[in-house]
Amino acid sequence: MPIPQVGEQAPAFEAPDQHGTTHRLQDYAGRKVALYFYPKDDTSGCTAQACDLRDNYQSLLGAGIQVLGVSIDSEKSHKKFAEKYDLPFPLLVDEDKKLVEAYGVWQEKSMYGRKYMGTMRYTFLIDETGKIEKVITKVDTKNHAAQLL
Repeated sequence: MPIPQVGEQAPAFEAPDQHGTTHRLQDYAGRKVALYFYPKDDTSGCTAQACDLRDNYQSLLGAGIQVLGVSIDSEKSHKKFAEKYDLPFPLLVDEDKKLVEAYGVWQEKSMYGRKYMGTMRYTFLIDETGKIEKVITKVDTKNHAAQLL
């Protein structure tokens, strides 16, 4: 799937978080959502990004932005990651890859000359009406909240 662009309707989603609670895009109508995709729980870049969002969470909420993280890790993995770093926002479970594919972030990657499929570190800021307001493809893991604000 192509990456949704600014001004387009955000793909609808429904996924459980680390506590088994189901989240749907429509649940957030009237609020902005920062839907951030990350490769893997408890890795250095993903931890830096999650901790920056955690440390600036009140500022993001104050700006009317609800943060939702997404990776293809399991509910158990998300729960362990969220508890270890005291993450105050939901981490959506996407083991069936429906979200990463709907948002076009499941792409070919390359490391040490080896090609493989993986999740791109992209963030979509979705406005109150469900439209894409901003797409961040060059995420600064240590200053991600500032990129959103």
